[in-house]
Amino acid sequence: MDDRVRLRPVAEDDLPFIERLRTDPGLAGPFLWEGWFDPRRFRRRWEADGMLGEDTGNLLVVAGADRLGLVSYRRVTTTARSWCWSIGITLMPEARGRGAGTRAQRLLAEYLFAHTTAHRIQAETDVDNAAEQRALEKAEFTREGVMRGWSFLGGRYHDEVLYSLLRSDGEHPFPSDGYGVTM
Repeated sequence: MDDRVRLRPVAEDDLPFIERLRTDPGLAGPFLWEGWFDPRRFRRRWEADGMLGEDTGNLLVVAGADRLGLVSYRRVTTTARSWCWSIGITLMPEARGRGAGTRAQRLLAEYLFAHTTAHRIQAETDVDNAAEQRALEKAEFTREGVMRGWSFLGGRYHDEVLYSLLRSDGEHPFPSDGYGVTM
């Protein structure tokens, strides 16, 4: 599956899929279910900037006509004069464990390196999310360490593992198919 995975901008007809993916506890899974929130926040965000803002963005993960999930990125200030991207992913349960997450996160990193001046891209995941840790490592992210008490989910604070990919980590060959991004 992983070689068919592409990223594309969110279209208006994708909004019901995104709302379901992010608001259904069974689809979000144990590491992303944050409780009930306004599902129309996704429509408002899409109407404001097509979910592609200067400091935060979302792209749909697809394989052919199938919607697999959503990747996100947000700007994180690191010092007064520098910043990095923090990325995330959520996939439909049937797309998990098949290489889609690894490819989607790698494509997103390559896209961000190609189209922004960021030197660092990072990702955080729950210490118990072994599948996401494997996906990030396969996507060539480096495990940096554990951030204690980083996130609040399900009534308690969770430790998160921090991963990074630097522009200077070596050659990041960009695929010839437009970074897997379709417009």
